[in-house]
Amino acid sequence: MLEGIVRESIGKSNAKKLKRDGYLIANIYAKDIENVYVAFREGDFIKAARAKKTLILPVKIEGKEYNTVIQEYQFHPVTGAITHVDLRVALPGVVTDYLVPVKTVGTPIGLKNKGVLIHSKKRLKLRGKIEDMPANIVIDVSALDRDDSILVRDIEAPANTRIMDRDRVAICGVIKSK
Repeated sequence: MLEGIVRESIGKSNAKKLKRDGYLIANIYAKDIENVYVAFREGDFIKAARAKKTLILPVKIEGKEYNTVIQEYQFHPVTGAITHVDLRVALPGVVTDYLVPVKTVGTPIGLKNKGVLIHSKKRLKLRGKIEDMPANIVIDVSALDRDDSILVRDIEAPANTRIMDRDRVAICGVIKSK
């Protein structure tokens, strides 16, 4: 379980000091729950986020435990390091929208025909209860030839969930390399 500390103030100078000390700034929020302004060790957060087996990331702040979902990252424009994270509390039994990561498996046929695999959508918006959410959506791209793509309408939603993205949006595809 990821452990963090509560930030004393939400000002800019406090955030800079925490970042210099190796902390990652985060907000924890949900409907009908007061916002919690926290900081995590950057390395611990990255390890916990990569090691999670479900969509839920459990965190512990001053003895209080939260089951959270990573809602949004903010990156430094030059270095690409994570500077801020928004964590939303996953309330059990409540139907809401979640951003679920998309993972591709296989090697497209179009790569042999001078094509390049492009990922247009890294996460899909699914509506449902947190208990029904998968850790990620796996898409097999091995049948894609050059100028082929997989659209949202080609993906089947997991049980008890609904895909909220428009059905004509491309998730990934193979295009001609230049």
